[in-house]
Amino acid sequence: MAFVLAALFVWPAGPLPGSLHTGPLVTARAIRAGDLLHLTRAASPQFVRPIVVRAIRELTDRHTYHGWTWIEAYELDARGEAVAKRELFVRRNGLRWLTPGQAVTTATRRPGRAARSVRVPA
Repeated sequence: MAFVLAALFVWPAGPLPGSLHTGPLVTARAIRAGDLLHLTRAASPQFVRPIVVRAIRELTDRHTYHGWTWIEAYELDARGEAVAKRELFVRRNGLRWLTPGQAVTTATRRPGRAARSVRVPA
């Protein structure tokens, strides 16, 4: 009985079936202090609005799912200045490294028509 149960929980050797495998699971590039990263939904579902961060360090002492990691980073504003220190759970395969002078185009939100037509009494 124990042998049968153990056999049920063993994953066969080799690559995952095509329907489950979407590409390489881990990026070989290490995350180093000072790296500029552009985080989108490819890095994690939490980034509906993409952000740019400057990495402080990778938190390697935390156990995660294969292909995911924790990083400590500063969130940057449009001018490249740090506005918040964050700990982020990201997918390594979804990280996009930026060069220091590279600009990231992000869509800016404009107020809707109703918000522009509202007048404030003096």
